[in-house]
Amino acid sequence: MTTLTQHADQLSTTTLLRFATAGSVDDGKSTLVGRLLHDSKSVLTDQLEAVEHASRSRGQAAPDLALLTDGLRAEREQGITIDVAYRYFATPRRRFILADTPGHVQYTRNMVTGASTAELAVVLVDARNGVVEQTRRHAAVAALLRVPHVVLAVNKMDLVDYAEPVFAAIAEEFTAYAASLGVPEITAIPISALAGDNVVEPSANMDWYGGPTVLEHLETVPVSHDLTTCHARFPVQYVIRPQTAEHPDYRGYAGQIAAGAFRVGESVTVLPSGRTSTIAGIDALGESVDIAWAPQSVTLLLADDIDVSRGDLIAPVGDAPAVTQDVEATVCHVADQPLTVGQRVLLKHTTRTVKAIVKDIPSRLTLDDLSQHPAPGQLVANDIGRVVVRTAEPLALDTYADSRRTGSFLLIDPADGTTLAAGMAGESFAAEPAAEADNDDAQWDF
Repeated sequence: MTTLTQHADQLSTTTLLRFATAGSVDDGKSTLVGRLLHDSKSVLTDQLEAVEHASRSRGQAAPDLALLTDGLRAEREQGITIDVAYRYFATPRRRFILADTPGHVQYTRNMVTGASTAELAVVLVDARNGVVEQTRRHAAVAALLRVPHVVLAVNKMDLVDYAEPVFAAIAEEFTAYAASLGVPEITAIPISALAGDNVVEPSANMDWYGGPTVLEHLETVPVSHDLTTCHARFPVQYVIRPQTAEHPDYRGYAGQIAAGAFRVGESVTVLPSGRTSTIAGIDALGESVDIAWAPQSVTLLLADDIDVSRGDLIAPVGDAPAVTQDVEATVCHVADQPLTVGQRVLLKHTTRTVKAIVKDIPSRLTLDDLSQHPAPGQLVANDIGRVVVRTAEPLALDTYADSRRTGSFLLIDPADGTTLAAGMAGESFAAEPAAEADNDDAQWDF
């Protein structure tokens, strides 16, 4: 029988890092990703040949490595990133899933998508321009999404003669801003994505810098994947009732464990009804097991025949989230149409979707000084603000600080299914950045 200790040992050998890139327009995000793929020997020969051919057809002497990630025709024509580009690559030390997100303000919503599951964010800054509004916006989004590690990549150092004072001033300004948001760890690296300085190989042009290269940091940053110590949560996705001669009374509740671990014999409660029972069995991949943990997809069998349906949440009796119909949260508005007070929406939380109404929009975040603009009345595309939502049915909602999975939700337009906003329940940012930083990754559920 597999134990939690054995599972933790298995996880300790799993070297997978999910990370996202972000930055302002033309800061070189796609070039950095292309350089990472190229210099780490993660590009197939035919891919490189296609990039070389496309570069020559555009009159470029050297291969444009940004084309390795900018796959849309509109992206290649304009030389910008429009959609989130996901890439998978590996080195001998770690496997990676990266999301190359757009830099334009109107595509900030795509960064929310790319960074929502990221354990590290690489924020690029043009050394010539320094920290700009979009840099602050991306830092705020990373902090709101509780991304535990942020890398400031000061790019295009070759265009400022690799000057250390330029890098130091930008690093100091960004670090102070990100720390005020509660980001627990910030690492600044001076690079030139085009020339390859400090991306994979150390730069001979910046002997004043003694820190890691981008790839070295990505390979060595401590990342915890062990969700077994988090609050156990199981959103029910489907009720299985075969009603066959072989299984005449089988009633199982299928879904993916969002966090924590469940054991046979454990007392659980079903929310929002509050009914309690005991786990009588756990089926995983066609076999009965005694224990299951996140992110396994399993079927739970309960000892009592109680009403459980899609959207319900199963949690331990002594560690269940509060049930509420009044949701206070921070949202990133991602739709073109504004979000207004009194607007009727759908709220999707895990596998549950309920009707809701926007009761209040208390404030909108001003990124320049992190002040709250009171009572804006509405949120428009790419705004970050506080909302109060009243749901038609009770929800079992954690705070986002406790769980990125069961503390997040979407607001949806009931008319056409458009996603209006991505929400994070509870407080906006970490209350005490310095104290959080000292706790390593213990306070972050990712």
